[in-house]
Amino acid sequence: MNVLVVDGYNIIGAWDELKRIKQSSIGQARDRLIELLAEYQAYTGMRVIVVFDAYYVKGIESKLKEYQVEIIYTKEKETADECIERIVKGLKNVINQVYVATSDYAEQRTIFSRGALRISARELYIELKDIDREIEQQVEQHKKVKPQTKIPLDEHVLEKFEKWRRGDT
Repeated sequence: MNVLVVDGYNIIGAWDELKRIKQSSIGQARDRLIELLAEYQAYTGMRVIVVFDAYYVKGIESKLKEYQVEIIYTKEKETADECIERIVKGLKNVINQVYVATSDYAEQRTIFSRGALRISARELYIELKDIDREIEQQVEQHKKVKPQTKIPLDEHVLEKFEKWRRGDT
């Protein structure tokens, strides 16, 4: 199984949309990131874990699940990097390929040493935009497909039925 582990605040600090939202509300920026990751998870089928450290959210460690995205808030004295390293160590094996989304160079080097692959904030953003475009194209293609009738009918009969349906006689 492929697993994407996201350094939440690192991504928020890297994406323009989330940086703008963060200026007025860090909570809304977190929620928007989770929504975007939920779309990513639904499209790719990957397991997605987003980690927020206790720098902005004081209190005990907590784990939530929204929209099939696992959300982890670290313990008060634990950094997101430490938590991500622990997650990678626990998940990385011959069955799981773990990707870590962060632009933190030191963290990238550490997760490489643990066998995970990295995705920069910019690469993840581009991948999300590509997915949005693919979904739009699929929706447009779906709109163009005419529904098939269950009973094959002659074109003349279909025209007559359409006139009846519209009330034209």
